[in-house]
Amino acid sequence: MPWIAGSVKETTTTTGTGSVTLLGAVSQYRSFATAFGSSPTIVGYSIVGQTGTEFETGVGTFNGTSTLTRDRIRSSSNAGALVNFSAGTKDVFCVASAELIDNANHGNLDARVKGWAWP
Repeated sequence: MPWIAGSVKETTTTTGTGSVTLLGAVSQYRSFATAFGSSPTIVGYSIVGQTGTEFETGVGTFNGTSTLTRDRIRSSSNAGALVNFSAGTKDVFCVASAELIDNANHGNLDARVKGWAWP
């Protein structure tokens, strides 16, 4: 299960379909390194082009310094596949995927049915 943290946003100018080089926190946000420390960590992410229509949400590995791999794509502007990002600046956020939230809801409903949780 990926880790998530609030108020994490950096930029990148990486192009293509490979790992993303993070360029530092945007003003008023934390960096991935501040949020997750210096150890490799599996995280939920979203990458959104500041211009155009490119976006991608998935699960990746933050290496503890400045690189984020794009391991499993959840949704994208490329029909759910890796986006071949074009030139330009992109925002990179730490996010909770819809799948993670949906799984949490199912767990809560299951606990209620079994009498383990209050409605």
